[in-house]
Amino acid sequence: MYLTKRAEVAAERSFEALADRANGSELREEEVEPLTDNVSILFVGIDDSEKRSEGQDSSRSDALMVATLNNEDKSIKLVSIPRNSYVYIPEVGYEDKITHAHAYGDTRASIETVEELLDIPIDYYVKMNFNAFIDTVDALGGVNVDVPYDHLELDENDQYTVELKEGRQLLDGREALALARTRKLDNDIERGKRQQMILEAIIQKAASASSFTRYGDVIDAVGNNMKTDLTFDEMRSFFDYLTKGRPQVETLTLEGYDDMTTGTYYWQLDQESLEETSSILQTHLDLKPGSSEFAQDATTN
Repeated sequence: MYLTKRAEVAAERSFEALADRANGSELREEEVEPLTDNVSILFVGIDDSEKRSEGQDSSRSDALMVATLNNEDKSIKLVSIPRNSYVYIPEVGYEDKITHAHAYGDTRASIETVEELLDIPIDYYVKMNFNAFIDTVDALGGVNVDVPYDHLELDENDQYTVELKEGRQLLDGREALALARTRKLDNDIERGKRQQMILEAIIQKAASASSFTRYGDVIDAVGNNMKTDLTFDEMRSFFDYLTKGRPQVETLTLEGYDDMTTGTYYWQLDQESLEETSSILQTHLDLKPGSSEFAQDATTN
């Protein structure tokens, strides 16, 4: 009861509905209910450090991940969108790096850009800054991940060096963030895979019985550094995905290639891979032609 009340207070502190999306995605015929429906969530990681946001009205997104949750089998599909992906941004009406969408129109612009790209509704968003990531990992007592290489990376404030060593190990929050952020030793797609790996490790650690005593600290860490349009009751409905132990999480990749033909670096998405990923997510959300929602619409029409 104590943890529930603590979580409710944190959720109220984090709640931030988007005025022009009060009734959900325009791609939905009606509002969804996480307790009974398949839903999607856009996770937006923001680098709002004073140094990097200097001179900008709004921060760029440093990480974008879409999770689709299937209510029937309690499975999760997770796709990372490379930050330099060259995509159409509805907010400005032209193509640019997807990381710029947030700077052009904040969370709403990021959501609309992802909907346009993947051709699926985004039902909810969760926006977290670097402090939330660090504090959450630390509150869980660290996460176990495979570090692919030895590397020195600047910390979240670009001031001090974080040393990473190759191999499977327990990382604290600063180390996990350094691994998630670095772009120097590989490309956007590998960076996305590392972020997926770390997020999955956080999910698995949070789902373990040993983490129960740490939930209070996790709640505080998230509540102080997060904005979302999920209500507390909607958040609670996701606990059903943990009733059978650790949830089944499948990670997906948006393939592409490095492009410097214009003098600016872009990640050019492979259209076949993009269409395949979009189809997988649509099926997982039960939105493919012949699914229950489409069938119901057809009957109505």
